[in-house]
Amino acid sequence: MSGIILLTQEGYDKIVAEYDDSVTVKRKEVAERIKEAISYGDISENAEYDSAKGEQAELEERIMKLEHMLRNAKILDHNEISDDSVNVGLKVKIKELDSNETIEFTIVGSTEADPFEGKISNESEVGKQLLGKKIGDIAEVNVPDGVIRYEILDIYK
Repeated sequence: MSGIILLTQEGYDKIVAEYDDSVTVKRKEVAERIKEAISYGDISENAEYDSAKGEQAELEERIMKLEHMLRNAKILDHNEISDDSVNVGLKVKIKELDSNETIEFTIVGSTEADPFEGKISNESEVGKQLLGKKIGDIAEVNVPDGVIRYEILDIYK
């Protein structure tokens, strides 16, 4: 796991909050579950103990991933991003040319991507095709059913 992880300030703050909660709250909760399970006696056939140890392993793995993200994070500064072309950290309003449907996205790094919240990754097919485009440009995205064409209507912060 290496390389720069692009994050908006909002995305970075969410990772910090999850990390803090995992280290200060969830670790203690899991430790208490393990302690309680041990108090039941023989741990060789103790489902509560096995479950708590599994949860502990998953939590520690997540904490390691969060630490990696924080160490390698590059926070995008809106003041340094030009909005004359589509770029990570910017919002883009596009129109699908076949259906005339208008869609708005925020282009984010892959860690923050959440299509249901209108955040698409710069590494997704749509994100890749939109990057660098200017207002009025057409982006063509290859999908299993053919090609979808989008016109860039607006780019903003």
